[in-house]
Amino acid sequence: MSRLRPPARSAVRALRPHLPRGLRVRLVVAFLLAAAFGALLTAGLTFQRARAAILDRAEETAVTDLRAQLDSLAPDLTLPPTTEDLRGLTRQLDQAGGARAWHSSASYRGGEPVAASPGAPPVPEELRETVRDSGRAVHQRTEHDGSPWLALGMPVTYSDRPGNTDTTTATATPTTTGTGSGSDTLSGLTVYAAFPLDEDQADIDALVTAAQAGAVPALALALVPALFAARSVLRPVRRLRHGAERIAAGELTTRLDTEGRDELADLTRAFNTMAETLEGDAAELRRLEAGARRFAADVAHELRTPLAAMAAVTEVLDEDAASGVLPADTEDAVRLISEEVRTLARMVEDLMEVSRFDAKAAPVHREDVDLRTLVTKTLQLRGWAHGERVRADLPEPAPVHVDPRRIDVVLGNLVANALHHGRPPVTVAVRTRDDLVRVTVTDHGPGIPDDVLPHVFDRFYKADAARPRSGGSGLGLAIAHENAALHGGTLTAANHPDGGAVFTLTLPSAASSPGTT
Repeated sequence: MSRLRPPARSAVRALRPHLPRGLRVRLVVAFLLAAAFGALLTAGLTFQRARAAILDRAEETAVTDLRAQLDSLAPDLTLPPTTEDLRGLTRQLDQAGGARAWHSSASYRGGEPVAASPGAPPVPEELRETVRDSGRAVHQRTEHDGSPWLALGMPVTYSDRPGNTDTTTATATPTTTGTGSGSDTLSGLTVYAAFPLDEDQADIDALVTAAQAGAVPALALALVPALFAARSVLRPVRRLRHGAERIAAGELTTRLDTEGRDELADLTRAFNTMAETLEGDAAELRRLEAGARRFAADVAHELRTPLAAMAAVTEVLDEDAASGVLPADTEDAVRLISEEVRTLARMVEDLMEVSRFDAKAAPVHREDVDLRTLVTKTLQLRGWAHGERVRADLPEPAPVHVDPRRIDVVLGNLVANALHHGRPPVTVAVRTRDDLVRVTVTDHGPGIPDDVLPHVFDRFYKADAARPRSGGSGLGLAIAHENAALHGGTLTAANHPDGGAVFTLTLPSAASSPGTT
């Protein structure tokens, strides 16, 4: 039965949207977004104000026109009116509407509105209730057949005119009072009118079209200052990047010109201060390092002569100790002194070799040899060729162009280190592959602790807490690493999966090795 596997992380990352990474692109996009937001906000506010002004003007004009028509027609209406009277009033109002083309209707004392035109839209119930409750003119925007309409409702008042007490006349009530003057009262007659807002909607649509048409040129014009702003910001940033790259390449004398007094100028000045500090610190470190190297070289050089004399004396004492002419306590002391003198002599030679590496003055005398021959000679010279402590695995020729003495030092240090810190048998294997020759030295000890592994080639490094105390100087593996680098090769350390440490020396084969130096 097959199982569904979750998508790989790389595939998930590929599905994510690719955001702009360049600072220039992000600055331009941010500037354009800000400009677009400002333009949209301004256009929206302008549109709202203009739309409200257009609709308010249409409403005020309609109320004024309807009131004027009622003031002209209402006095001729007899109260209470009949249905025909109401229909006649609305017919006259429709004819007087003119270009506004409204559809009117009228009702008396809350009755159903009577309209002269059968196509008049129904009067909204909410509008009728508002007019009845407030007793003043009311308007409401509605929608009819998918188009915007404006509906008006206006109550009519009547008054007794002086000199004519037998006749009752009606007038349109003002929009702000319920009864007009003190003698005016509501007649119970309410007139409604509705007309389409197509022309006003066309004006509003024209505003929208104008705003849309102006948005694209506005964004295009905003692109110019966006590019200019990005250029003004990125120029000092680019200079800072180039300056940082030059400092990373070792050009500590790099300094940048400062312009202006903004944050980027402050950053540039801070960069120059940092570069100046780095240059001073680097010069001081180089001076101290050169002094330390000279000191170590001078001490090693001065110790060679007295050590040579001490070595000659200890050889004589060793002969006396071997002959049995010395007392037992004296013999033990002589052997201890002889061993320490030899250790000190090896340390002095190692220090001299390290000083040559530091001064780039280590001589390399290359020869075309078979690495198998070098391995065999190294094991024979140190007495490791016989017995089961060290095994050689040399199945195929391994031609190299190297300095035999220096490679012997590398191999001797690796095998001695494996015997001293690991457990036998130690295997020395030589393999050739892809124009490279590899020598692996593997022991069967506990391996190298993880915290020690990164430091095994450091000078004077000893893992005293992890390994037995060594009589060496802590320079053997460091010298071996330097000798490998002199030949264009590498020396690495690792732990074998089955246990034990594995040191791998990799050298170019004879066909790809550099020439003799």
